[in-house]
Amino acid sequence: MLSHEQNERITRVGPGSAAGGLLRQYWMPAALAEELNTNRPLVPVRLMGEDLVLFRDDEGDLGLIGRNCPHRGADLCFGRLEEGGLRCPFHGWKFGVDGQCQQQPAEPEGSGMAAQIKATAYPVVEKNGIIFAYMGDGEAPAFPDFDCFRAPDSHVFAFKGLWQCNWLQALEVGIDPAHASYLHRFLKDDDPDDQYGKQFRDKADGTDLTLTQVLREQDRPKISADKTDFGLRITTLRQLDGDLNHVRITNQIFPCAVTIPMSNEMNITQWHVPVDDENCYWYSMFTSFTDPVNKETMRAQRLAEHTLPDYAPIRNKSNNYGYDAEEQRTLTYTGMGLDINVHDQWACESMGPIQDRTQEHLATSDRAISAYRRLLFKAIDQHEKGEADLPGRPDAAAAKKIKGPIAVDAVGPAGNDEKLFGDKDRDRRANCPWDASLL
Repeated sequence: MLSHEQNERITRVGPGSAAGGLLRQYWMPAALAEELNTNRPLVPVRLMGEDLVLFRDDEGDLGLIGRNCPHRGADLCFGRLEEGGLRCPFHGWKFGVDGQCQQQPAEPEGSGMAAQIKATAYPVVEKNGIIFAYMGDGEAPAFPDFDCFRAPDSHVFAFKGLWQCNWLQALEVGIDPAHASYLHRFLKDDDPDDQYGKQFRDKADGTDLTLTQVLREQDRPKISADKTDFGLRITTLRQLDGDLNHVRITNQIFPCAVTIPMSNEMNITQWHVPVDDENCYWYSMFTSFTDPVNKETMRAQRLAEHTLPDYAPIRNKSNNYGYDAEEQRTLTYTGMGLDINVHDQWACESMGPIQDRTQEHLATSDRAISAYRRLLFKAIDQHEKGEADLPGRPDAAAAKKIKGPIAVDAVGPAGNDEKLFGDKDRDRRANCPWDASLL
């Protein structure tokens, strides 16, 4: 368990906070690109406790600037998009995507005041459906050459969802391999609509077992977490009949993302991004290694579970996450429906807005969580000392060498696990239409 001071150190994200200072040194998802696909491409953004406005000007350039006008504090989310910038309706001050004040129409002719006024502004870049912001000091880090970034747009679908909890407990559920055997357990395997588990519907590599069955029946996994250039590689071994292991490789991408296998054909990379101390968004990129994704279908499926404009889940605290006692008795372990996102949401939100880690008791199966927290504490210390070599923050040359990351489910003889998941990944990439290279 942690002390109260330690828990505060790794959870709080506002300006001047320890974890917030570290997280600002990385690119963070700020919005979905689809949110700007309107006749008025402007949306409010709250990110790490800061209120901002994201917009696209008439030249197509993106800007992310402070929400309150530097003049008298009026809300720029009601601004007018015109003449290559965002104009405040209060007095007509106009700002460019870099935050620079361009016009002050009520000021005397020839006044040089506008040149001295600049709104808070952060660099933004669009990557496969997600708009990322850099809110830190100095030059932004390079993006690693991950699959989700270099796959063509046709093979990546992006979405997000709002959770009412601190970012860290949301991230930690993603790096906890043991919970899937219980939280996402399904009590039957004869689903005619192929909906059970969604993420776990594929057959385990070369066997007649679904991944759902593997997770349910082999519930004492051996878990290891190894440091990598991007964060942690988490290996989970489950012994099957005979001399076979099921190997599941997931990854923690520092500071707040995970890459996990969704199926034999698709991986998910998911960021857990602080809105403020007590709320977060998950942003996901679904990356296909085979066919192009059907974005309209995938979006419709997810919008059926969320409401706009906030992408808030329909199942939530206010309706007990759709809990049904009969379903829990006969169908699912939680009684909260078939969408495993809802299961994770309940687990994270039920801990409270900020989990009280002074009362927890980590066990052997929490090895990945312990490893991540050590990495996080160390990185916070490094940042506060002004050290530049932070984990998962490569320069341009190093970023080109950070690929993948490998995220697979594989089955094979015990004792040869690294070759096993490496071979599985190479086989998948050898048939990938956009990446025939082998890692």
